[in-house]
Amino acid sequence: MNNAYRTYFKNHRDTHLKEMKELLSIPSISALSANKPDIKRAAEWLVDALQAAGLENVKMMPTEGNPIVYADWLHADSDITALVYGHYDVQPVDPLELWQTPPFEPDIRDEKIYARGATDDKGQVFMHIKAVEALLKTEGKLPVNIKFCIEGEEEVGSPTLEPFVEQHKDLLAADVLVISDTPMLEKGKPAICYGLRGLCAMQIDVKAATGDLHSGIYGGGVANPLHALAAILASMHDETGKVAIEGFYDKVQPLTNEERQAFQDLHYDEEALKKELNVGELYGEAGYSFLERTWSRPTLEINGMYGGFQGEGIKTVLPSEAHAKLSCRLVADQDPQEIQDIIEKHIQEHTPPGVQVNITRMDTGRPFQIPYNHPFIQAAMRAYEKAYEATPVLTRMGGSIPIVEGFGRLLNVPVILMGFGLPGENFHAPNEHFHLENFDKGLLTICEYLKELAQTK
Repeated sequence: MNNAYRTYFKNHRDTHLKEMKELLSIPSISALSANKPDIKRAAEWLVDALQAAGLENVKMMPTEGNPIVYADWLHADSDITALVYGHYDVQPVDPLELWQTPPFEPDIRDEKIYARGATDDKGQVFMHIKAVEALLKTEGKLPVNIKFCIEGEEEVGSPTLEPFVEQHKDLLAADVLVISDTPMLEKGKPAICYGLRGLCAMQIDVKAATGDLHSGIYGGGVANPLHALAAILASMHDETGKVAIEGFYDKVQPLTNEERQAFQDLHYDEEALKKELNVGELYGEAGYSFLERTWSRPTLEINGMYGGFQGEGIKTVLPSEAHAKLSCRLVADQDPQEIQDIIEKHIQEHTPPGVQVNITRMDTGRPFQIPYNHPFIQAAMRAYEKAYEATPVLTRMGGSIPIVEGFGRLLNVPVILMGFGLPGENFHAPNEHFHLENFDKGLLTICEYLKELAQTK
């Protein structure tokens, strides 16, 4: 491994940590209007940092929401261009009393830095900037061309990012998109995520009489919306936990034998999970392991049900309405709108007489998947192996990051998800932190990855 930038990181570690603390001290909470000035301050901080690192064409670009920070360096001998995406906004900090130290007063203890945004995602964005800086300072050039696109609305769903990307396709054109916003498998075990589940959600509102009725006078003679809703929801799964909606699995890409074996080789401890969650048995679609169910199979979940009397004691009422919220996690090649269509058709076909049903469609996000043997993924594996001296694993994630698929679709580029956080680092929770071991090794990994990309055909 190149000693020049390794030495650079060692010699500048204290300075880099001081700078990262400056960024982490800015309360750039995108969900709160009161923090709008802090959003602008964080974007301005990044502009200064990118310029200081040696990037060019650095600018803060307006959107209908929060600004996007752009920068590039396009003088490489290689014709490959990498686009680095990240976000500078953070989650709210509530409940504040659970923080051991104030969330915007970064504190280093036990070789971890504690602050909101330490791992999600300011700390990881900062690493990419410093990796580029180190290469430019020690070698005078980068192995590949590079662009940065850092937004300020990821924690509120990135409402203006996709229109921005659509408008600036030429500016953002690249051969590969690199995102560091996913976790490693565990300490010392780097992971590259090659698939994310998509999302669709809906609300069901069931209505019967014009108002609540006396259950003694009307019970048994007028439809009960809670009963109707329970029947509709019960019809959506069979007794094994499989989704029982016609067409739901039609476009699902099955796991390959190689993928199933790779998941098995992770030796995931389902017994330990049951103890951690305090459940007697895990549950789900028959024939699949927990990892297969949560990484590669679609789901339909009831997220909430409500209606009727919910106060203390009993009230013998026949309620006039009932409600439920549903969400699905989707896998390649499922289309969120198509899934909403077939769920709506199923609901209409299974609605009992005497009630009216209204369906409201809500959030959607397409699933993302890249072939795990893609050359740019293999390059990332080599980079991790050099920095961590450990073979990285290939994983999928059960959650959804809709903009990942959007970026890949709009720019027609492969997306490489190579994160450096750990699952237990409390992102979105009190006492968020980032292990400095992964800060140090992550910087080396990013440098090695840019070099590997230059050799990739």
